[in-house]
Amino acid sequence: MTDQHAELDAALEAVFAAARAHLAAVKAADGRIDDDEVWQSYVALNNASYSYDERLLDTFGEVTPWDVESIDPNEADQRFGVGLGGVDGDESGDPYPRVLSVRQRRDYQVPSVAALVRVAEAARRTGLAEDEESAPVEGVGEAVLELLQAGDGSLGALDIPELEPLDGVVMVSEVTEPLAVDAYDDTDGVGPFQPADGDRLVGRLDEHPYAADDELVDDDEAGRVG
Repeated sequence: MTDQHAELDAALEAVFAAARAHLAAVKAADGRIDDDEVWQSYVALNNASYSYDERLLDTFGEVTPWDVESIDPNEADQRFGVGLGGVDGDESGDPYPRVLSVRQRRDYQVPSVAALVRVAEAARRTGLAEDEESAPVEGVGEAVLELLQAGDGSLGALDIPELEPLDGVVMVSEVTEPLAVDAYDDTDGVGPFQPADGDRLVGRLDEHPYAADDELVDDDEAGRVG
């Protein structure tokens, strides 16, 4: 057996060893996200596979079905943020921690109060026993709150024909401290959204309803006619 063949056999054994180590790390992580041992063993398996593929090509002109490229572990850590401080929930290694605040406002037009209340009451009855009665929904504000609670809590729950979206705004800010909801009364609708000293507005996005966009498209198309 030539030295080249021996090196090829050794490269294949390295693939086997790396695959076993990777499997052991995956089992030990048990589904834990961004586990450093899984990442390191993945890189080792990738590079062992790449090395074997290259040696097989050089020795016999054959290739494996593995379409991989060599990974520099140091460069990969910098690029993907894996293996750096803070990956496993420990942010002590990050010299530049940040807290971001996203504030959103969206206004709605109510074409029919009765129709909106009916939809909210139907949402309130969802999940109740057949013999259990739900309290009536009183007013548009309570109707919207009920729909938010019945949905996922996002504005997507209000994407219904009974509400026509108006203009909205989204503001992203870097803040000094995260929100402490218990510091504000339940009736305080201003305090939680009020910027504090030291907060920095990064940017503001103005949102416009889809109906306005459609009208704009129609106007543009009308202007191009002829």
